[in-house]
Amino acid sequence: MNKFDTNSFAGRVKRYAKVGRAAGGLATKLAGNRLFGQGLDNGQQALELKTALGGLKGPLMKVAQIMSTIPDILPEEYMAELGRLQNNAPSMGWPFVRRRMTAELGERWEEEFSSFERHSAAAASLGQVHRALDLDGQPLACKLQYPDMASAVEADLTQLKVIFGIYHRYDKAVDPSNIHTELSERLREELDYRREAKNMQLYGHMLRGEPGVHVPVPCDHLSTERLLSMSWLDGAPLMSLVENPSEVRNTIAENMFRAWYVPLYKYGVIHGDPHLGNYTVRNDYAVNLMDFGCIRLFHSSFVRAVIDLYRALRDEDEALAVHAFETWGFTNLDRNVISILSQWARFLYAPLLRDEVTSIQEQGGVTYGAGVAAKVHRELREVGGVAPPREFVLMDRAAIGLGSVFTHLKAEINWHRMFHGLIDDFDEQKLLDRQSKALNAQALPIPK
Repeated sequence: MNKFDTNSFAGRVKRYAKVGRAAGGLATKLAGNRLFGQGLDNGQQALELKTALGGLKGPLMKVAQIMSTIPDILPEEYMAELGRLQNNAPSMGWPFVRRRMTAELGERWEEEFSSFERHSAAAASLGQVHRALDLDGQPLACKLQYPDMASAVEADLTQLKVIFGIYHRYDKAVDPSNIHTELSERLREELDYRREAKNMQLYGHMLRGEPGVHVPVPCDHLSTERLLSMSWLDGAPLMSLVENPSEVRNTIAENMFRAWYVPLYKYGVIHGDPHLGNYTVRNDYAVNLMDFGCIRLFHSSFVRAVIDLYRALRDEDEALAVHAFETWGFTNLDRNVISILSQWARFLYAPLLRDEVTSIQEQGGVTYGAGVAAKVHRELREVGGVAPPREFVLMDRAAIGLGSVFTHLKAEINWHRMFHGLIDDFDEQKLLDRQSKALNAQALPIPK
């Protein structure tokens, strides 16, 4: 690890100060208003929070994006504003790029490329992407991690824990402790671009039979722990296609559905970040997946419980629903909590339960699930709250993120038949065998 990346005390202190200036004042204001009984303006505070976090590179901005799509963790107004955060942080200039590339590939790094563009093609929360050509003239995307991200991750996770703690004192609907633990582990993994390269190869293997999904190929000899070079995939932003004819929008939605759920039901793997910056659409309306830092591996029993809950809702089998929730890791369930959790589950599964062409949600505009989430939140608060298990966090994130995509596309599909095409031959032992073989090939851990 080079000087850019040491998780140092000085680096963390510097980050604390920066984040503290941006977000600490807002947290203090919220706490003070609660303490002294003053009225809260969630809309104004949400705007302040988005403004504060939007100027920060690094994990706190990424966490904000994830939090914006996890129902019940923050007030509705906060989620709406945080949902507007995009991966558009200003990029680092050429002096940084030159130093970083020298640190990763050596003094003569430019000799490894036919060309390397000085200006970034995209700038995100943890790094920025540059276009390049390899020595054979093949186009590459080179993702460079920003400096001192290890310190930023640890500092931001500490700040996030404080913010979660302040909010939870006044709203007991959702205990965020497991959410913080899960986000912490996933963010630390995202710092390791060698792991992301393995994830990318895993996805290339899992989706090799899917003509509607494309995965870049990592370039190992031009990659390190903080530099990831991969084949360049051309495509357009999804939002540029939302006014296309219905058959185009439906094709894109079908490809997105299979990109996320073939890996889950066949291998027990989910891409936990369906953020608009993480995929593009090709000329034939196939989907390019481009970011593989936020990947979640599940034990086969978790995937079985996803299917069990579907069958429980279909058959009105409360005992099977309880078994599914407990398998996921929910504890201390009583009839009231089960009923409330089932409301949220019924909303998510509703399009899958009807054997007909339908939109992903019948009401609610482009805000997917906001009304249902608000109702669930109120009722959870009334019964003393719930602690979502770690495994649930990114699964829920993926479902909500994809639901939002399908809503923007105004897609109308027989979701029931697409779903059954993946689960009808589900066999837990076969999933375990496929998963073990695929993960062992990339030296990735088998989930316990």
